[in-house]
Amino acid sequence: MNWTTLVSTDALAGQIGHPDLVIVDCRFALDDVAWGERGYATAHIPGARYAHLDRDLSGLKNGRNGRHPLPRQDALVKTFARLGIADGKQVVAYDQDAAMFASRLWWLLRWAGHRGVAVLDGGFAKWTRERHPVTGGVEPLPEPAAFVARFDETSRADATAVEQVLGQPAYALIDARAPERFRGDIEPLDAVAGHIPGAVNHPYRQNADAEGVFLTREDLREAFERTLAGTPPAQAICYCGSGVTACQNLLAMDYAGLPGAKLYPGSWSEWASEPARPVERGPRDPQ
Repeated sequence: MNWTTLVSTDALAGQIGHPDLVIVDCRFALDDVAWGERGYATAHIPGARYAHLDRDLSGLKNGRNGRHPLPRQDALVKTFARLGIADGKQVVAYDQDAAMFASRLWWLLRWAGHRGVAVLDGGFAKWTRERHPVTGGVEPLPEPAAFVARFDETSRADATAVEQVLGQPAYALIDARAPERFRGDIEPLDAVAGHIPGAVNHPYRQNADAEGVFLTREDLREAFERTLAGTPPAQAICYCGSGVTACQNLLAMDYAGLPGAKLYPGSWSEWASEPARPVERGPRDPQ
């Protein structure tokens, strides 16, 4: 096993029970934070452990650091150890379908220096459609693993770094939210509607089909090259509402052979919490 972006349901099914495989169920719903955990207890991929977006994959909120701030590094290391992740372990994360939440775990592990992590293409929906095995109940956690972190701070950008690239054509800000939120037509979650000035919209949902299966590498690369409009991926910063769905854009870019973009973890929910920060409204799609 050497999966670093996406893994197919058939490939994962062939490795169930492998001692070096760690499967993590990341199903979640923003409007019902217990939904994923209930679903996990009802049915999950055999051997999977559950990671909760709010408790395990996010840190404490202070009203200015966004709706899903990054966990403290020491807390994240403990979470990974509790899940049984260590060097040499292949991690596969999945959620309900299009990797909205599983990609957050993917990015966190990559940030912490663990390269052996992939997302199940099509998620639990595809797994069950194909009648792969499931089990119920709650899996017992293993003995804590010795997770060794090697955090890569170059893979993220804070609000100050974003402010520094505003108006600079050599950089690209990529917003993963739905077009109506990007334009500022509606804002169901945050206090202010709109987007960071100069950002371009690349909704994460367009990276997958209606069933949550990712597009081909070639189609993804073509779409992101339009979005980047000549900007090197290493000079792109991805954001969304709270630093979750932007990770799916980063996963799709990596899968398409365009690695190196940064995540702005605080994203729009952090940006909009400071009234002095500029806001832009209206369309700005890739040419």
